[in-house]
Amino acid sequence: MIVHPRPDMLRVLFTLKGSIIQRIALRCLGVTLLAALIVLVERHYPALFYPVSATPFTLLGLSLSIFMSFRNNACYDRWWEGRKAWGQMIIEVRSFVRESVAIDDAHLRAQLLRSLCGFAHALNARLRNEDELAAAQAWLPTPTPVFSHNVCDGILREVGAHCSRLAKEQAISEFRYTVLEQRLTGLSQVQATCERIKGTPLPFPYTLLLHRTIYIFCLLLPFALAEPLGWLAPLFTTIVSYTFFGLDAIGNELEDPFGRDENDLPTDAMVRTLERDVLSALGHTPLPPPLVPVDHVLR
Repeated sequence: MIVHPRPDMLRVLFTLKGSIIQRIALRCLGVTLLAALIVLVERHYPALFYPVSATPFTLLGLSLSIFMSFRNNACYDRWWEGRKAWGQMIIEVRSFVRESVAIDDAHLRAQLLRSLCGFAHALNARLRNEDELAAAQAWLPTPTPVFSHNVCDGILREVGAHCSRLAKEQAISEFRYTVLEQRLTGLSQVQATCERIKGTPLPFPYTLLLHRTIYIFCLLLPFALAEPLGWLAPLFTTIVSYTFFGLDAIGNELEDPFGRDENDLPTDAMVRTLERDVLSALGHTPLPPPLVPVDHVLR
């Protein structure tokens, strides 16, 4: 588990690294300038403004908050399920490493274990729409096997074929082969889970309705606050828009947890963890250093 140090009050108030403010700053600024313009016009031409009750905005804001909480919970569930899947991959690979000690051929065992590191690199690249083979190349045997479009599955097929051959040659027992095959099946399940999360976003109309409602609410709110609050209206409008735009942007990041956004899963660090475990089991020293958080963000 990766434990981040608790930030002090100054970091909480002013840190930008890992904060969503950089993505929503222009939107918040635009709403604030609009609120200031509305207050300015209302002060000089009060006859142009019809008194607007804040009650409809209270009800709409409450409904919008509930709606956003449902969406953000759904997005967080996707993020957390992705994290559990990658945690399961670490478990399966470590178990394969431990159970592969029955393979007497040290060179073949090293090849199989390194191929599993290649699988982790390939899956990480696949989920980011990058070149899987290029990501896994350094960990695969030479010459590199020819894979179809699905490099991750191809790597598991190659490892499974080697294990099957060892069982046929009675280099390992049938029980040991069954155990190793169960680990490969677990890795296939991890891949399928991640692909399901990646390939099944939240329904677009659901997200579109929320986006439109947030913009309408934030753009109309200054008209209700201009008269009773005066020049305090831009301040409160900024706070409200920061909250709603920020929650919306966080949901967008968590919806696809496998990218390179600052709040996405630290898959690079988890791949490095697997590298260190495999190389340590093979007796390599020194090990590559673990990736550590920088300003509370771990990539």
